Amino acid sequence: MTNKHAEPAAPEPGEPATDDSGKAADCIRLTWSALTHRGKVRKNNEDAFIGLCFDGHELHHLGKFGEASTDALDFVFAVSDGMGGAQAGEFASRITIDKLSRWLPRSFRLSASGVALDHTEVLQEVFHAIHAELVHLGHSYEECRDMGATLSLCWITPQKVFFAHIGDSRIYHLPKSGALRQLSHDHTHPGWLRRQGKINERQARQHPMKHMLNQALGAGRQFADPQLGAVVYEPGDRFLICSDGLIDGLWDHHLEEFGREPVLGSNTENGAPISGKTASQPPLAERLIAEALDRSGRDNLTAIVIETTAAQR
Repeated sequence: MTNKHAEPAAPEPGEPATDDSGKAADCIRLTWSALTHRGKVRKNNEDAFIGLCFDGHELHHLGKFGEASTDALDFVFAVSDGMGGAQAGEFASRITIDKLSRWLPRSFRLSASGVALDHTEVLQEVFHAIHAELVHLGHSYEECRDMGATLSLCWITPQKVFFAHIGDSRIYHLPKSGALRQLSHDHTHPGWLRRQGKINERQARQHPMKHMLNQALGAGRQFADPQLGAVVYEPGDRFLICSDGLIDGLWDHHLEEFGREPVLGSNTENGAPISGKTASQPPLAERLIAEALDRSGRDNLTAIVIETTAAQR
C-alpha cells in the first residue's frame, strides 16, 4: 500500500525544527544499538543492516551503538534479508544496503540546494531503483537468477519517523506510554490473514506459507510496491527494525518486555563498560539476539533498536 497523501512541510536537512509558533523546537537525542548474527544453522549471514546520518552536505556511517542529536541531522536505519541460492541471498542484501547508502544521499544534496523534499516520494524512488538493479543482475548472471531481498527502513527527522518496507522483516513502534505496535506489514499470506483478524499471532507463526513472500525487491518480480508511511513520535518512544530470524525466536510480548530495557545496557557509557562498574548488561540489540538464539536460532538474526529522548537546547 503506497501512501500518496501530501505531508506537512518539514525543515530541510541542516535546518532546526520549529513548532507551530515558529520557535525552535527541542531537539531529539537518539540512542541506538544494532547487531546481526548468522544463527545456529546457516553457514552464512544473508542479513545486512546500516545506520546513516546526514546534514544535506555530508553522509556519515554510524557504528553498531551510539548516541547523537537530531539537531541539524537526519538519521536512517535499515535492515535487509537476502534470498537466493548459493551466495546470492547474501549478495542481494549487501547490494540493497550498498545502493541505499549511495542513492539516498542524492536526495539530501538536492534538498540542501533548495529543492523541496518529499520523504515518501524519495523512499519510493529508492526502493524502485534497488528493485530494478536486483532484477537486472538476476537477468544478467545465472548465479544471481531470482535473487531478492527484503528492506525495512526508518528515516528519523526531528518531528516524524518516515518508514518504508517490503518483505517480512519488521518495523515496530514502542511508545513511551503505550503498547507495542507493528508498523510494517508482513508481505505474506498469513500476514494478510492476521491483518484481517482471521488468524492470531500463534496461527501466523505456524502457518505453512509464512516464509512465502508476495512482495520483495528483485526475486524476478516485475513490480515492487513498498509500504510507505510516517508516524509522529514523542521523546521516550522507541523503534525496532529486525529480520524475521529474530521474530522466529521472540513473540511480540517478548519484544515489548525487552524493548523497555536500557538501549546501551546498564553500567555502560556509549555502549562501553564504565571503569569500576560490575555486572554490566550488553546493548539491547545484543540481548535481543541472545534471547532469540536461545529460543530458536534457525535463521540469521538482525536487530536495530532506536530510542528517542528530549535534549533541551
